Amino acid sequence: MAVDELIDLKFRLADGSDIGPSKYNASATVTSLKEKIIAQWPKDKENGPKSINDIKLINAGRILENNRTLAESRIPLSEVPGGVITMLVVVRPPLPDKHSGHMFDVRGSTLITLTSMIRTKKEK
Repeated sequence: MAVDELIDLKFRLADGSDIGPSKYNASATVTSLKEKIIAQWPKDKENGPKSINDIKLINAGRILENNRTLAESRIPLSEVPGGVITMLVVVRPPLPDKHSGHMFDVRGSTLITLTSMIRTKKEK
């Protein structure tokens, strides 16, 4: 496989929509793919990634490592020659705010107070 080979990729988001397909150089790193996903993230979608650390890319059941190239991360046996490779994009949900004890629900912008959840468990 030539390093300057172009590979067709599309990125499947959790709601089933896609970013792409687009052609990427086989020497592109997973980090650069994540940067492109952040730049192309649909503006109308909630809970989008803020940094590359918020994203995991999965190809054929394997989580791709940031420092590896696309060529190193490929699984040739699972690919159809000349076809588009679909990678799953998993976005890490927002973490609770350490200072306020609040957390945002992944399904929307519902605010959950952790202390009220604890009180409810103690009451039962």
